[in-house]
Amino acid sequence: MLLAATPLVPFDWHRIIWTPRTPPAYLGEIVFRCVVMYFIIIIALRVTGRRGVRQLSIFEISLVLALGSAAGDTMFYGTTSLLYAAVVFVVVTGLYWLFNLLTRRFPRLSDWLEGKPVLLIEDGRIKLENFKQLRLTQKELFGELRQQQVEHLGQVRLAYMEATGSLSVYFYPTTDPVQAGLPIRPERCERLLRRADTAGPHACYCCGHVQHLATDTPATCPGCLRDEWLPVSTAERAG
Repeated sequence: MLLAATPLVPFDWHRIIWTPRTPPAYLGEIVFRCVVMYFIIIIALRVTGRRGVRQLSIFEISLVLALGSAAGDTMFYGTTSLLYAAVVFVVVTGLYWLFNLLTRRFPRLSDWLEGKPVLLIEDGRIKLENFKQLRLTQKELFGELRQQQVEHLGQVRLAYMEATGSLSVYFYPTTDPVQAGLPIRPERCERLLRRADTAGPHACYCCGHVQHLATDTPATCPGCLRDEWLPVSTAERAG
C-alpha cells in the first residue's frame, strides 16, 4: 500500500496552501471542530482543578493547547495545509477574546469557569470543607506554605487559593503574641501521636485544631473527629 501511494512532492505550493481533493465547505467543518474542541478543553481544565495552572488563566492555557496542536500538525504533516491552520488560529483566538469579554460582563460565568478565591486556612486552622473541594492533598498545601516561609499554622491568619492556583497568605502582625499551631516541617510530621507522650497543647494533624492533651490519654478532635496529633510549635516567623 505504501508503494502504491502518491509520492509526496516537496514545495508543492498547491498542496501547501490547499489540500487536494478537499471541498471548500470543509473550512466550515474546521470552524465547527475548533468550537467543539475549545469547549472540551475549557471543561477539562475546569474539572481537573487548579493545580499546575499558576499564573496562567484557564483561557490562556486553552489557547496554548489549541494553537500548539494546530501549529505542530501544520509544521509536521505534509497533508495539513497552511490555510486550515490559519482558520484554526483565527477561530481559537476569536473564542479566546469572546470568553474574556463574557467573563468581564458576567462575573458568575467567570466564577464558574475560572473559579473564585477559596479560603483554606483561617486563624491557624484548615477549612476542611473548602480544602476537600479543591482536590488538594495535605502534602501539597504544606509544601505551598513552606515556600511562603511558614513553619507552623499558628503563624497563618488567612490563606486563600487564588483562581490562578497560587496561594496567598496573610500573617499575624509580628507585634502580636505567637499563636501555637500545627507544625508543617516534614521532619516534625513523621511521628503522629494517638496518645500524648507528655501533657500539653497538641494540634490535630488533619485540621490544625489545638487543645491540651493529658499524658497517655486518647483524644478525638472535636472539629474533624480525627485522632492523630502533634505537639504544637510556637516558633516565631522570620522577618
